[in-house]
Amino acid sequence: MNEPTVTQIKDATANPAPLGLLGFGMTTVLLNLHNAGFYELNAMILAMGICYGGTAQVIAGIMEWKKGNTFATTAFISYGFFWLSLVVLVLLPKIIPGATPSDETAMSAYLAIWGLFTAVMFLGTFQLNRALQVVFGTLTILFFLLAIGDFTGASAGFKHFTGYEGLVCGFAAIYTGLAQVLNELFGKIVLPLGMVKK
Repeated sequence: MNEPTVTQIKDATANPAPLGLLGFGMTTVLLNLHNAGFYELNAMILAMGICYGGTAQVIAGIMEWKKGNTFATTAFISYGFFWLSLVVLVLLPKIIPGATPSDETAMSAYLAIWGLFTAVMFLGTFQLNRALQVVFGTLTILFFLLAIGDFTGASAGFKHFTGYEGLVCGFAAIYTGLAQVLNELFGKIVLPLGMVKK
């Protein structure tokens, strides 16, 4: 009687997380430079939201699905479509004459539900690393600050403060993505991520 043959399949695909983190981080930085008062909302931010923040993150999420990573799949695809939906919110009333622009109350609800989602995802980062804890922790705060700003009609100073908090979040994501790239290339820890002991 022949013994059954066991075939092991090795995952030789690249790590898609840096792509997703950089798509999120760089787009977040550029939007929050606007929130901090450095320039008006413009086509550059919308283009980044569609292409890098949106499409690149969705691609990264699909790649993470292939690798069996539920957390990263959920995060990247969700935030990719967050960016795409944010651009649609801006453009839809300009494209479809009958579409009513979202008022500040509707936008605060939109941002608050994303804050709630992010807060729960933040809990998941306690199984991953400190760098992602910073990213998701500051992102949770950012969404709720943005929601409060819209709901209360906050001052320009509050909105600028929110923008600076968003810059911390965006640069944390950029650091986390680039750390993964450099650590893999050099085969050692070049930029620490603060891995969690399980």
